[in-house]
Amino acid sequence: MASIFSRIVNGEIPSYRVAEDEKYFAFLDINPLAEGHTLVIPKQEVDYLFNLDQETLSGLALFAQRVAKAIEKVVPCKRIGVAVLGLEVPHAHIHLIPINTEADIDFHKPKLKLSSEQLEAIAKKISGEFK
Repeated sequence: MASIFSRIVNGEIPSYRVAEDEKYFAFLDINPLAEGHTLVIPKQEVDYLFNLDQETLSGLALFAQRVAKAIEKVVPCKRIGVAVLGLEVPHAHIHLIPINTEADIDFHKPKLKLSSEQLEAIAKKISGEFK
């Protein structure tokens, strides 16, 4: 059975797409820790990040770097925090989270409640900066 992320890539489940190429996909987390919290995934469904082949893993990191630079242009922050948990969805993924302090990347804190209009606007701005 396809993961929820594969279903997003295939267009079966809507998402707030930020960036995409032939191998990778980035979209806003709908339960974000911060505005601009983005998930970056390989389109290839592999459960664990470190089970990706070297080419896919390095390509994912380079794609995530480009997404992070686009987020920084749109969301005021000191850094883009990076988290790899990999337990909640069986599909390798990287969290890119705009942060100003280390506490901003605490997954136990309450998530933001953003409207679909807010998420769409953020995704569009980030997508516009993606190069």
